[in-house]
Amino acid sequence: MTIAIMVFVVLASIYYHFFPLTAIMLIALALLDDVPIMTIAFDNASVPPQPVKWELDRVLVISSVLGLLGVIQSFGLLYLGDTLHHLHHPQLQTMMFLQLVAGGHLMLFVTRTRGPFWKSPYPSPKLFFAIVVTQIAAVFMCGQGWLVPSLPWGIIGFVWGYNLVWMIAQDIVKLGLYGVLDPGRSWKSSLFQPLRVPTVGSQKPSR
Repeated sequence: MTIAIMVFVVLASIYYHFFPLTAIMLIALALLDDVPIMTIAFDNASVPPQPVKWELDRVLVISSVLGLLGVIQSFGLLYLGDTLHHLHHPQLQTMMFLQLVAGGHLMLFVTRTRGPFWKSPYPSPKLFFAIVVTQIAAVFMCGQGWLVPSLPWGIIGFVWGYNLVWMIAQDIVKLGLYGVLDPGRSWKSSLFQPLRVPTVGSQKPSR
């Protein structure tokens, strides 16, 4: 998610000719993101009955696609805020701050499990309430104008509705990618075979 934020900020600065986040917003975003991340270690997870190995190629593809969707999501909201709501630059910055806080934390619910985000294993109370508390703090920061330009409550509701729709879309894409990149599919093995580095024991001795 950090790389997606960096890509969005750079591209938005080039295309819209203004910085979509202030320095205070970047610091607040980093602090609000750290709270749920620290509680991930206490999250509930399903334990496979047999030992498993890392499928790094699959992780790379899924994370890259979801990261790209995150950039598109942020650009879409920036476009709507500029053309539909006609917000000035300070309010656009606040809207994008709320978007990155809400979108990044909702992404945790999407990526924490291979199945649909609404099914078990459910988030642990520590992770769930860490996200809830940080979202409430971000909403009141934007609504009351604490450290950031204030944003109308209707726009705040629009941002949250927009993010919830994208959360469902990202979860559908995630489920589709897990199905397509299933290790049992023969073409998947051939597709990623060039990315795999053979181990020492698997190399045949040269004659």
